[in-house]
Amino acid sequence: MNSAFSPLYTPPDELAATLRQEGYAVLNPRGVAEWLDLPLTDLEALQPDWAQLPPDEYLKDGGRYRRRRHACFTTEGGALVQAPHRAHWQPVEYNALHGGMQRWFAPMEPDTVARPAWRRLLLKTAEAAAALRGDQRWYIEAHQFRIDTEGGIGRPTPEGAHRDGVDLVAVALVGRQGIKGGETRVFEAGGRRGERFTLTEPWTLMLLDDQRVIHESTPIQPVAPGTQGWRDTLVITCRAGGFQGD
Repeated sequence: MNSAFSPLYTPPDELAATLRQEGYAVLNPRGVAEWLDLPLTDLEALQPDWAQLPPDEYLKDGGRYRRRRHACFTTEGGALVQAPHRAHWQPVEYNALHGGMQRWFAPMEPDTVARPAWRRLLLKTAEAAAALRGDQRWYIEAHQFRIDTEGGIGRPTPEGAHRDGVDLVAVALVGRQGIKGGETRVFEAGGRRGERFTLTEPWTLMLLDDQRVIHESTPIQPVAPGTQGWRDTLVITCRAGGFQGD
């Protein structure tokens, strides 16, 4: 299967309409910078943080290919507040592999969440959620992921195609090096239509209406035997009504 298809990019001024019509939209890096009204270098300055992620100790498949950090926030009326550190929890109907577990991941670094670009990214993501569901308080979870190929293969979504049990999911590719695979697949939750493409440019951003679509990313492998590679992503979710598990 050819995994090198590029996504169809959405102009930033058409983001809300595309999300409502298609259930997902992808902004290229220049579109992300325009959407945030920030220079792309402000986002690129976040990338070194991914080199310091601790291992995910909760993988039920026994793998050691995933590193991550986690943080939670609330936003309403343009104000963003970091919530006390908490466990990440999902019901089994959304995550059959890791659902029903309280997973206490390492918190995101204070220097990361203090950056103006970080605040701007979360507030704009909440605006996209409000365009779908209306203005309200949003409960935001943010996850930094590094998937590596040290063991030969890495699985970005070991739970398979899934929904997250939220209103909006945003997935940013922070970087990838020395790998093949990692194709993104988006399907109608209640239909047969689907798309597949590969995110390759750092700070490409995919936004998903989690109530309408399911998504997954295929495993990654090193480009050559005996070498190592990695794929870094940032996942931000917005949920109305409270954090999952409350």
